[in-house]
Amino acid sequence: MISQQYLSELFSLEGRVAVVTGGSSGIGRGITEALARAGASVVIVARRKAELVATVGEIEAHGCRAAWVSADLGTRDGVRAAAEGAVEAFGEPDILVNCAGINVRPPMGELGEDVWDSTMAVNLDAPYLLGQRFGPGMAERGFGRIIHVTSQQAHRAFVQSGAYGVSKGALESLARSQAEAWSPYGVTCNTLVPGFVMTPLNARLSSDPERVAALAARTMVGRNGLAEDFAGAAVFLASRASGYVTGQSIFVDGGFSVH
Repeated sequence: MISQQYLSELFSLEGRVAVVTGGSSGIGRGITEALARAGASVVIVARRKAELVATVGEIEAHGCRAAWVSADLGTRDGVRAAAEGAVEAFGEPDILVNCAGINVRPPMGELGEDVWDSTMAVNLDAPYLLGQRFGPGMAERGFGRIIHVTSQQAHRAFVQSGAYGVSKGALESLARSQAEAWSPYGVTCNTLVPGFVMTPLNARLSSDPERVAALAARTMVGRNGLAEDFAGAAVFLASRASGYVTGQSIFVDGGFSVH
C-alpha cells in the first residue's frame, strides 16, 4: 500500500536508537513502548531492576529490541555511569527522552535545601548532563531528537508547585537553549507537557477521589490522562516528521491547560 509506505517513511524509527529515562513506569513506560514498536532500539534507564526487567520483557514480546540500565540519576556520577551503560547496548543514541523525575512538594515555607537539591538533581541536572553527553554527537551525525517531559507546573502554580514546578519550568528553558544550539545541525529539542495522569509520580493526588474527579472535569475531553495518550506525540517528535518543530512545548492534556 502506498499509504503505508508513506507513513513508514514519515514516522518510522527503524534503525534509530533511543534512550528513555524513567522508562519503566508511568508516562515514560508508555513512551518507551511506543518508540520501540515504531522501530527504535530502546534503552531504559531507571532505578528499580524488577520494573526494568518486566518492561524490557514486555517490549521484547512485541518483537522489539530493548535493554535496561539501573542507575541513580540523583548524582552526577550516577548520570555519567548511566550514559555510558546506555551506549553499551546499541551504540550512541539518536533519541533522548528525559522522563525520570521526583515529585516531593512540601509547603513552600517548609521546603528545605535537601528537597530542593534532590529535585533539581533528577529533574534538571540529569537532563542537562545527558544532553551534554549525547547532543553534540547527534549534531555531528546530522540527526537527533531530544524530548523532555515536563508538567503543568512549568506554566502555572497550583497544588504546591514548590521546587518541582521550578525544575520543570527550567527544563522547558533548557529545551529552548538546546534547540538554539543544535537545531541548525538536525537536532530538534522539545517538551511534552502532560495534564494529570494517574502514575506513581502522582500517588498523593491519585489517592484523593474527589480531587481526581475535579481534575478530570477541568479537561475538555472529560477524563484524566493515560500513559498511552503520549504514544503518538512521542513518535512524532522522535521521527523525521517533526524536523521543523523545535524549541516547543506540546501539551498532551485533554485541554486541561486551556479550559
